[in-house]
Amino acid sequence: LAGREEADAVVVTDAVFSVDGDLAPLNALHAAARTHGALLVVDEAHALGVVGEHGRGAAHAAGLAGEPDVVLTLTLSKSLASQGGAVLGAPEVIETLVDTGRSFIFDTGLNPPAAGAALAALDVLESDPDLPARARDRALRIANLAAGSGLETAEPAAAVVPVFLGEPHAALRAAEICAEHGLRVGCFRPPSVPKGRACLRLTARATLDESDLTRLRTALAEVASSTGRSLHA
Repeated sequence: LAGREEADAVVVTDAVFSVDGDLAPLNALHAAARTHGALLVVDEAHALGVVGEHGRGAAHAAGLAGEPDVVLTLTLSKSLASQGGAVLGAPEVIETLVDTGRSFIFDTGLNPPAAGAALAALDVLESDPDLPARARDRALRIANLAAGSGLETAEPAAAVVPVFLGEPHAALRAAEICAEHGLRVGCFRPPSVPKGRACLRLTARATLDESDLTRLRTALAEVASSTGRSLHA
């Protein structure tokens, strides 16, 4: 940023990284961007509804909501269980996007049922403010189940829990095992992740109950056994 020749600059980051599930250092990124006259764009896709007070997202939790040099993008299709997305920013940013954003101008508008569903989901979040904390609790329990089975994982910052399996064939087989137990999981292989870091992405939700977690424990134990990593072999 300091050595750039261009007048304008944009720093873009996930709030919660979509595979590893860790939280971006938003305050440090914002400080660097502001120091060098750059705009900070934060994608709250995996943070909205899960991170911060009432699930308002990572930027709000970091005290950056409403800052004039911060723009937030978010999806309506994850925690809000709808479709589409939104951009939150200063009025001049929104006006510029509406007037000049080609992908906005030449696209079909968001359909009313999707917008209504997202608004209804926000009402649910407002009426049950403990939902985000319950989702994070389930994510932590999932990570503990994976670690307890001998699998490599990471402490989740939100609802995303990675299970690192190394080679693509191991991740694909692990996803098949989970499917056999009625569990749908994400399966990431290169080039989506670095070579040797193929993994499953498990996503928690607030309504997971003990029977769900027991089924997951069984599946993860089988995954660990199939990769030779089981602590109980």
